[in-house]
Amino acid sequence: MTETLTRPQGSGTLLEVEGVTKTFHVPKGPSGNSRLRALDGISLSVGRGETLGLVGESGCGKSTLARTLMMLERPDSGTVRFDGQDPFGMRGKELLAWRRRVQMVFQDPFASLNARMNAGEIISEPWRAHKDLYRTSREREARVRELLHMVGLRPSDAKKSPQEFSGGQRQRIGIARALALNPDVIILDEPVSALDLSVQAQVLNLLNDLQHRLGVAYVFISHDLSVVRHVADRVAVMYLGRIIETGATEEVFDRPRHPYTAALMSASPKLDVTGTERNRIILQGEIPSPLDPPSGCRFRTRCWKAQDICAEQLPPAVPAPEDASHAAECHFPLETIKVRTPDPVPAQ
Repeated sequence: MTETLTRPQGSGTLLEVEGVTKTFHVPKGPSGNSRLRALDGISLSVGRGETLGLVGESGCGKSTLARTLMMLERPDSGTVRFDGQDPFGMRGKELLAWRRRVQMVFQDPFASLNARMNAGEIISEPWRAHKDLYRTSREREARVRELLHMVGLRPSDAKKSPQEFSGGQRQRIGIARALALNPDVIILDEPVSALDLSVQAQVLNLLNDLQHRLGVAYVFISHDLSVVRHVADRVAVMYLGRIIETGATEEVFDRPRHPYTAALMSASPKLDVTGTERNRIILQGEIPSPLDPPSGCRFRTRCWKAQDICAEQLPPAVPAPEDASHAAECHFPLETIKVRTPDPVPAQ
């Protein structure tokens, strides 16, 4: 196992989301409904220099939330505040300045890079819009070399095209491009899922090192729990468009409060050669359609603790008795349950 790096954290909240909803109009499903609510009252916060891990099943709304935070989608309701300001109310130069502060690293390290540009051109492309950041070609070339060195590549790699790099190297170029504007927060949408396991560990350790040096905050989206445990300070668990549990990483992994979180943790693969019995939670029933989500608690149709009130009322966020920052949206939160949680990714 590896020890997670101690990261410098500033004071105060950098990014705050409250009550955000987002609905898409899609072809009608079996229920006759054509309105898919991808986000349903999302609230979360990210502190300066902090990593928030966002986990959940495919289709739960993680990527829609990422696109909303990047202003690629406009929420139907709710607020997004960055340093106390609403980016959706910005225009012109004010909006351009804000875009420097929030960047994104995408899942596919090849599809997100322009094959007709070399690495240096890809990294320096954001400066075409932000012309005042580095005014001369000498400044830009020096900064490209610095960024390549920062992500573990050589200055000579600036002249190579994406096709000449491995998957891990391409993702390093994507990270360098995200850092080119000196952002305060980076949205990482499954940034290592397309990479081999050994390369994953290298990229994750690079991200940890960069955060330690630069103090940048991350919103780290992943379905891989071992990866999230390695990088995240806090975790938010999503299910059918809602965040159902939040808390410090170790608290959520070792003492989950929501039945879905406990089932998710117990299902994660873990290397074990001792032959000891594992407490695996097997969920019953089908995953509900987001076009026709259950009333009340979204998870009640698969939950072994569900009662009548779960169908009638949306559960409030109930804090844990020993830690008020660890809360779960559940009428009957788990008190103590031992689950098989994944080990952190080993250092390389």
